[in-house]
Amino acid sequence: MKKLHDYAVKSIAALTASVMLAATAHAGEKMVVAADVGFAPHVMAKPGGGVEGYNVDLMEEIGRRLGVEFEIVDQEWAGIFAGLNAKKYDFIIAPTTVTPERAKKMLFMEGYLDSEIVFLIKNDSPDIASEAGLKGKTIAVNKGNIYDKWLTEREDKLNLTIQRYGKNADAILAVQSGRADAYIASGSASGWAAKQNPMLKTSLVVRTGRYFSAPFRLEDVELRKLIERVVACRKLDGFCSKNRENWFASQEGGGSSRG
Repeated sequence: MKKLHDYAVKSIAALTASVMLAATAHAGEKMVVAADVGFAPHVMAKPGGGVEGYNVDLMEEIGRRLGVEFEIVDQEWAGIFAGLNAKKYDFIIAPTTVTPERAKKMLFMEGYLDSEIVFLIKNDSPDIASEAGLKGKTIAVNKGNIYDKWLTEREDKLNLTIQRYGKNADAILAVQSGRADAYIASGSASGWAAKQNPMLKTSLVVRTGRYFSAPFRLEDVELRKLIERVVACRKLDGFCSKNRENWFASQEGGGSSRG
């Protein structure tokens, strides 16, 4: 009886949210969103043109539910927040880790994916058992992201050499070619790279308790609420769970603490 009750409550909540969305969205409108294309498996270029990935599928579902078109603008991560504030796009669909510092400058919707740190190394390299095992190593990272900050905070203590790259694929290639000992990113990005390349494997996992979200400008409260409602409904109807299964290689590759 309790399961039936819970299901009814969820169904009513989803229906109510859908009605609110239908009343708010305007067919024919267009949203412009930003992503760092190449941050696999979230947003990747397709061989024949266009983009694909976890966040692309999520954005397509949002657009379909709202009855609006959308355009994804490729923006290197180091300049993505500046572009948002300059109103080059409506919001950021690239996976963005929520931090107290960022929350003071931008609005975030409800989180959709856990954001753990996972290191990537060559398959024939010894596993990194702990943070102390990083001492003296050269680590590749996508410039300006939360993982870059994590390395910078430990640079002197661990005697790290940090290689910063404008594109995520270049950071991964640095490990594959032997220019770097390891690459640092989310579990989803590191897990995907290991799945695609037999020369690489995941190693040290650092639990952060943080999660990915989509950032909006501080004044865009209603837009944030609108997008958040769509994502909340997609959690209830199972879309988000299915999307994770489609794109993530393993448990470390990206679960969601929020449905």
